[in-house]
Amino acid sequence: MNAEATGGDAGQVQAAIPCPVPPEQRPLREYEQLLRSWFFVWPSSQPRALIKPLLISWLLALAPSLLVSSGSLNLRHDPVRLLLAAAAAALLLPLFLLLRQWLGWTYVQRRLVAIEVAYEESGWYDGQIWEKPLAWRQQDLLVATHQVKPVLVRLRRTILATTALLLAGTGLCQAF
Repeated sequence: MNAEATGGDAGQVQAAIPCPVPPEQRPLREYEQLLRSWFFVWPSSQPRALIKPLLISWLLALAPSLLVSSGSLNLRHDPVRLLLAAAAAALLLPLFLLLRQWLGWTYVQRRLVAIEVAYEESGWYDGQIWEKPLAWRQQDLLVATHQVKPVLVRLRRTILATTALLLAGTGLCQAF
């Protein structure tokens, strides 16, 4: 059964096939929940939508890290190194946010590309496994390839850039 046979809606393909997996634990539904989340939607839209909250989180972390950095006697008398150390330390918050997003998106991607779906039927840790029908596998693979993979690529690049900034900041702090 393809999407055109059910009216073209992706959710209808999965609704037409009987499935023991609770709706909220289905991989496609988990992907849709990520898209509705205010936090996980950052990397899924335009690049500016990811950079802006990360920049805000860096600015919010800058004041406390500046305060902590000023506790060092060596840094207190060297304002350039003090600012570099605080700026580098403040990058940890955006890096942690990016890592959390990476974990959420990779979890959904693994579930989308898997042939079988692990689920909890009653919520009492009674782990069950259900093999996806071919129509579900095809649909989930398309979503994983064309929707989730670009998000993971964007997150990987941003994590690498943030890590490079963190290392460059700490290196410059040591060089001065």
